[in-house]
Amino acid sequence: MDSSATKGLTLHSHTGVAYRFDPGALCLELLTTGGPGPYRRYEVLHGPADLAAWADRSRLTPTPALDISEAEVADMRGLRDALFRVITAHTRGEPHPPRDLEAVNAAAARPAMAPAITPTGERQWAGTPTGTHLAATVARDAVELLTGPFAHRIRTCAAEDCHLVYVDTSRPGRRRWCSMEHCGNRHKVRALRARHAEEG
Repeated sequence: MDSSATKGLTLHSHTGVAYRFDPGALCLELLTTGGPGPYRRYEVLHGPADLAAWADRSRLTPTPALDISEAEVADMRGLRDALFRVITAHTRGEPHPPRDLEAVNAAAARPAMAPAITPTGERQWAGTPTGTHLAATVARDAVELLTGPFAHRIRTCAAEDCHLVYVDTSRPGRRRWCSMEHCGNRHKVRALRARHAEEG
């Protein structure tokens, strides 16, 4: 998993309410940009500027200055869709789809973004990373997550109508919601209404 500082993502509910979502890993942040099948309607990675904007919102620190081609955006969408299917299978305890694993492993085998130290002691990214370097960084993060100590804690939000995926890195390991301020709060409100209905 990527160890860079957490920025967290700001997402919007179907009613337009903003809420913070921290999936806990760089590769899981990518899954919020769209996906295969029915998730294609949420697609936000249309061009290089969209992928650069995602990198800016991600947990990568500092924000990388990227040189991204249209082909690399298409490659990143393909990697994301493969990751989506692999992680969905993982959360269900099903075998990882072989073709999708090959796509993740192929991306991870390419050169990733390299961190460097500036003369003033600050962190930066070496050279000018490309979309391919970014994809390799995401894929390596996925390999680390899926083979690491928190692999058994990759979960889908417990809300029936939410499909966001996160890794629970809390000490007790009891996280159930994508965000307490969104799905967790909706659950509390429903439970309170149900209790009042029973009492009334």
